[in-house]
Formats: sequence, C-alpha cells, structure tokens
Amino acid sequence: MDVKLDKMENFYFALKVVFTVVVLGACIAAISSLGELGSMVTTATTVAFILVYALFIVGFVLVQKIFMLGHLKGNGVQVTEGQFPEVYEEYRSMGEAMGLRRLPRLFLLQEGGMLNAFAIRFSGSNYIAIYSDVFSLLSSDMESLRFILAHELGHVRRHHMSKRFWTFPSSLVPFLTQAWSRRCEYGCDAQGLVFAKDNPLNGLVLLAAGRELYTRINVARYIEDARGNRSAVVRFAGVFMSHPYLPLRLARLERIRGA
Repeated sequence: MDVKLDKMENFYFALKVVFTVVVLGACIAAISSLGELGSMVTTATTVAFILVYALFIVGFVLVQKIFMLGHLKGNGVQVTEGQFPEVYEEYRSMGEAMGLRRLPRLFLLQEGGMLNAFAIRFSGSNYIAIYSDVFSLLSSDMESLRFILAHELGHVRRHHMSKRFWTFPSSLVPFLTQAWSRRCEYGCDAQGLVFAKDNPLNGLVLLAAGRELYTRINVARYIEDARGNRSAVVRFAGVFMSHPYLPLRLARLERIRGA
C-alpha cells in the first residue's frame, strides 16, 4: 500500500539529477581543458585536489554515520517479536503493505525527552530509530505512533537516503536539496495518513506542543494563526529548511483528507 509520489518531489529530484550531471561534467571539462593547455602539473594538482576534497566529504559523512549507527545499535533497544511485540506486528504489517522486501530494523532510543524519529541507510541496509518519548505513545495514542512509523517507512519505500547520496553534487545548487527534502516530507506525511486514518494529525501536533500538551491543541486554530504569522521573514527562513513548517504539513494533510 503506497501513495503516489508528489509531482514536485519528482520535479526537484529530476533537477537534482540534471545538476549532478552538470557539476560532474563541469569538473571533467575543467580538467580536460587544463590538459589541453599542456599544464600536466596543474592538471594533476587539480585532480588530486578534487579527489582529496571528495574523499574528505565522503569520509566525514561516513564517520558521522558510523557513530550514529554505533549509538543506535550499541544503546538502542531493538523492537522485535520478543520486544514490544504489539508494536513490531504493526510495524511489520505496514512494511509488508508498502511492499518492502526487507523490513528495516527498528530501534528505540532514549534521548533525554527529545521528540523525533529518523531513517538512516548504511552499507546497503536501512534502519529506523524512534525516540522513547514518542514510542511511549503506544499505551495512549497508538494512532500517532503508527503515523510516525509509517512516515519513516515512507522514506525507505521512496529510497530517499539513496537518492540523496547519489545526487550529492547537486547540493552545490542553493536551496535545491532543501526544496526536494521538504517535498519528501510531504509525501511521507501522506504515507502516514494511509495507516493512521482515524486521527493522523496528532502525530505532527506532538512535535509542535510536546507529549504533555499536544492533545489540547486546537489544530484548526493553530493552522489559522500560523497563516497569519507567515511574514516575509518566516517565508525567507523556510527556504533554508529541510522540513516544511508544521502548520503547512498539517494543512496539507487536512486537504488530502478532505479530497
């Protein structure tokens, strides 16, 4: 069970592919032109600089992932048939409905009250982490927990981590990766809606108001007030963000539900 890709997500990803080719082509052309001028030393220096810079970036990202995955697998509690089986069964069923051939391993992390969940890919395998203050909803609001898990599975289903890696050179284009990332979030919210039809909005309201207060938020008023506060400064800051503002995400889900 899957939702259609957002048209703008496809559009921005196509731009990322195009600019990745353009950036790599420009690097090759620059190196070739230097060679044609007969400056072999300069060419070798340029090639070496580009390779060292690329290896530095890849190495930096790799080290970050290694430490993140080490923390995840070293400290996290893996959710399995024998550990929170009721949640695992929901999680497994969602992955199966999405047509995932390999279900990402799910880990529970205690992060000092932070409210978050994320998907990560390393060495050909996908993992999903969910923070304990979100996971604790299993006893009071399983619908919101289901929404959050489905959202993260949506990132895996749409291969967002792999796409980001292979189009990394396009990050040189200002704001393009952020625009694509925001559209990815919209698409994964819609994926969450498929599995949390009764009350899907709480999964996002939780991030805005916290676990103690989110059920008391008037969502319609929150969206309306945010619309009135959307000044030029707010719009400008939003261009730099990888995630859309929460009221925009909520308003979009409301439109999908009403369609």
